[in-house]
Amino acid sequence: MKSKKVRVLAIPYAVWIVGFTLIPLMFVLAKAVTSPAGGFTFDNLLAIFDPVNRKSLILSLLLAFISTVMCILISYPVALILKSSKIKNKKILMFILILPMWMNFILRILAVQMLLSKNGIINHFLTMAGLSPINIINTPYAIVFGMVYDYLPYMMLPVLNCILAIPDDIIEASRDLGANRLTVLRRIIIPLSLSGIGSGITMVFVPSMTEFVIANILGGGKIQLLGNIIEQEFSVTMNQHLGSGLSVTLMIFVLLTTLLFGRHEDTNKGFVL
Repeated sequence: MKSKKVRVLAIPYAVWIVGFTLIPLMFVLAKAVTSPAGGFTFDNLLAIFDPVNRKSLILSLLLAFISTVMCILISYPVALILKSSKIKNKKILMFILILPMWMNFILRILAVQMLLSKNGIINHFLTMAGLSPINIINTPYAIVFGMVYDYLPYMMLPVLNCILAIPDDIIEASRDLGANRLTVLRRIIIPLSLSGIGSGITMVFVPSMTEFVIANILGGGKIQLLGNIIEQEFSVTMNQHLGSGLSVTLMIFVLLTTLLFGRHEDTNKGFVL
């Protein structure tokens, strides 16, 4: 009887998956392997090897990799500090960290644009201090900055979840046996937090690799990621077949990344906000 109730409750979810995921995906796959005339072709998939598309793909992978590494370098020390802090209610700190996620995505990017623009807030204070203004807007640096700003909480949450779940008794026992802080970090904390790092990499690298809104706003349309080219094929040139082929190619990279850095089963009890 209980299994029947569970199946009934799962019907809306199944309808949603079929109607809004599987069926649109089938249409994209069908257009990816057909020409505008309706014939079967692999040209749309092989278009990724064109110089412009290949360059955009490499740049997308590079910026996504840099953004992911920076998120790890920022999140891990913060997680270690919160782990060793004597603050009892760490949920309040986590609430402050994820508070920007409650704001609209576009508004956050526009706020970053105001900070980094030539006449923005940062350059205003630099000029008042007698320093030379920085010219970072409409460059790959601005795109990386926007990606890190937007996706940092997605790295910080799983990393902090794993690190806070490590029992203090294990760390204290290792120190009693003569392990210094570096040894504890290298032999205990990092291995036990790899599942959180893998989850964070998946949640940061994948959306960063498919990003095009941040590149449009902070890149000023001068920097073409693969997501921008796909968006233009659908909305500007109206070549849905080529756009679908490039989308499927990018989907393959996303799938490989998910399989490589996918979620690992964590037997420790996590930190729940």
